[in-house]
Amino acid sequence: MGLFDQILSAINDPNSQASKDQVGGIVNTVQQLANSQNLSPENTQTTMSMLGGYVRSALQDKRSNQGADAVQSLVNQFSGTRANPSAVNFLFPQQQQAQIAQAIAQRTGISANTIQGLLPLLIPVVLGLLSTGTDPRNPAKGGNNQVLNNFLDADGDGDVDVADAMRMAGKFLG
Repeated sequence: MGLFDQILSAINDPNSQASKDQVGGIVNTVQQLANSQNLSPENTQTTMSMLGGYVRSALQDKRSNQGADAVQSLVNQFSGTRANPSAVNFLFPQQQQAQIAQAIAQRTGISANTIQGLLPLLIPVVLGLLSTGTDPRNPAKGGNNQVLNNFLDADGDGDVDVADAMRMAGKFLG
């Protein structure tokens, strides 16, 4: 099941905190950011997809070293629709942040400085998507978040469907 399907399931699951308003806020944040930076939909999608891959890798490492509850705690702490430089710094060392920005810049043509400036907003948004599966009765329990678990246990093909989930959520919310 794809990430968007997991998010839709979470919206319909009373054991998940997801709501249409939550997902709508995430989609609107990304759209506003893209518009304010004059980013094309294609560049926005590529940026979100690539960034999703880096976030997945960082969260998989954290899960391997500290467990599912530590990853859920990170998602709970840093997800949102506001800029949060601490989220970026917690997931990625400064040098890796520059490498991520450069890789995305090479693929999109957006300057690496612009990408690096966008990371404090985009990473909390990605984490916000992952928080939709959080169990409101036990929000610290990482094993209960099916959206997060699906994201981390993907098939490893390098195709992170964060961008697809954002696009489909935008269409779904209409």
